[in-house]
Amino acid sequence: MQTQEDKVNQDQLIEIQECIQIQQLAAEDSVMNIDSKLEKKQHQNQIQEQETQQKQEQQIQENDSHNQQLTNQQTTFMSTHSNIKPFTYQLMKQYSIKQDQYCNAIAVNYDCTILVAGCGQYIKVFEFNQAMLKQVQIICEHNSNVITLNFMKRSDQFISGSSDHSIIIWARNENNSWFCYQKLLGHKSYIQCLALNNNEDIIASGGNDNTIIFWQKQNQWLCSQTIIGHKQCVFGLSFNEQKNRLISCGQDCLILVIEQSEQNKQWIIIQTIESETCGVRLNFIDDNTFTLNPWGEEEMYIFQMNSVHKKYMYKKVIKGKGGFSDSPQFPQQYIKSKCILLNKNGSNVSILRRQQNGEFTIEQSIEFQTHYIFGCMTDDGQYLITWDFKSKEYQIRKYQEQ
Repeated sequence: MQTQEDKVNQDQLIEIQECIQIQQLAAEDSVMNIDSKLEKKQHQNQIQEQETQQKQEQQIQENDSHNQQLTNQQTTFMSTHSNIKPFTYQLMKQYSIKQDQYCNAIAVNYDCTILVAGCGQYIKVFEFNQAMLKQVQIICEHNSNVITLNFMKRSDQFISGSSDHSIIIWARNENNSWFCYQKLLGHKSYIQCLALNNNEDIIASGGNDNTIIFWQKQNQWLCSQTIIGHKQCVFGLSFNEQKNRLISCGQDCLILVIEQSEQNKQWIIIQTIESETCGVRLNFIDDNTFTLNPWGEEEMYIFQMNSVHKKYMYKKVIKGKGGFSDSPQFPQQYIKSKCILLNKNGSNVSILRRQQNGEFTIEQSIEFQTHYIFGCMTDDGQYLITWDFKSKEYQIRKYQEQ
């Protein structure tokens, strides 16, 4: 017969066995938890390794793409450059035309048959035939000075910007007369500069209201976005060849790099470059290189894309002539077929050539003895047309190989 003491001992033994079982279960759970955590950690490490590998592969692809782009540009550049000979632009005095009224802007259409000039609030239209100018029309729709003129290449239209805060798209009717096709209102002050992308479906305009406005072509031109990145006047704008990037310079000594998002097509400031001197004009040479003309200095800056950081960095300076006083009109112009850069600096207009190694050399400098010079080159680089306050003439210079 089980005594009371035996019963107590048996109960204690059962409790001890239960404790041992609980400890064993806890140990098993702990091991399982550790194994689970290890598996989870290993899984996370695998995911992290995969993500790192994907990023590395993506970086390699981007670098390969960037290098291939540079190679393609260099191949095209070398091919173009191999056909270029020494040159000069010779003044054709017999074709100069007196123009006493102040002229702020000149543009020539893509096939070099029409020239337009902003004279006060009027736009004078000329037939342009192998350096000969014949005035055929005077159009007036602006209420103040015409500051910018740009011809389209894909359509028979041109664009004007004015100190009356408006932009006008001009088209031709069946009688070959130009008329106001559409007026764009959005700026609150002078239009200082204007750029058109290669597809000619986006216009960017900059003004004295410190803003850059993007206009998009649908059935009509509409304001699609306004960028407020500059603190003072916007002086210069330029689109890159891929049409997804815009650079700007202004009185606030800032250079903005603005890129279009692939997702929502919005334009975003991706880089801000601070300069010691305000830029008065700038231009993309290719997607990785742009030039900047600083106000009042006898030099030009070159910026190049850093392949690692994907940022534009100051590369070097080209010493030139001119400087001191300047005016923000007369945009820089790069003629890719001839590897020629047209740059106005103060009272001097310089024509630079891009060499096979990518460096720029000044081939010709034209001194006008006034910084009030306005003009452009034809798209093929055959003619340089200018008006200056000293001569008060439209002057035609022709490309001549030596």
